[in-house]
Amino acid sequence: MRPNFDKADGLLSVILQDSSTGQVLMNGFMNEEAYEKTLQDNVVWFYSRSKERLWKKGETSGHIQIVKSMALDCDADALLIQVDPQGPTCHLGTQSCFGDDHFNLQTLSKIVDQKVDYPQEGSYTSYLTEEGLDKILKKCGEEMTEVVIAAKNNDRQELVNETSDLFYHMLVLLKQQDVSLKEVEDNLEIRHGQNLSYKVRGNIEEW
Repeated sequence: MRPNFDKADGLLSVILQDSSTGQVLMNGFMNEEAYEKTLQDNVVWFYSRSKERLWKKGETSGHIQIVKSMALDCDADALLIQVDPQGPTCHLGTQSCFGDDHFNLQTLSKIVDQKVDYPQEGSYTSYLTEEGLDKILKKCGEEMTEVVIAAKNNDRQELVNETSDLFYHMLVLLKQQDVSLKEVEDNLEIRHGQNLSYKVRGNIEEW
């Protein structure tokens, strides 16, 4: 299905959404030419109503938006584009034009990736990466032990804190091993699809 450019003076309302985190990043407008260039270049182009010209998102900052998928609404006059943002989307420096109140493990994973790929002096993530695999594994083991102790002590807040630390260090480990969180999520989705309810075989429960 093609977009309907006959409505709204030949413009299409476009929402960008982070394909990894699900965070809504921004709203913009495309005319037919911007739409065709987006398809051709696989990065997002918009039409500026104020400047009356095409513009590539990130053309100044370098924070382009790589297209992962596109979906039209039922009237074909609005477009949802899932993207891989190459840096903050908003010109104010935030990840989203709607604010940075959206946070999940994928968000944290991206932060870890950036800190590993672009190390900064004084960064704990950079320190772990420089120390190497053994140091990262040691920290993962320590944090898992802290999780167990917090649970045994029935300390709810400490369990939350230590689990947060464990998740962070596991993400550093995944990055060091060149395994993405998305791969883990996809694996869990496959398992969930294959096992909608757990089965019991003898004393072994499979989920």
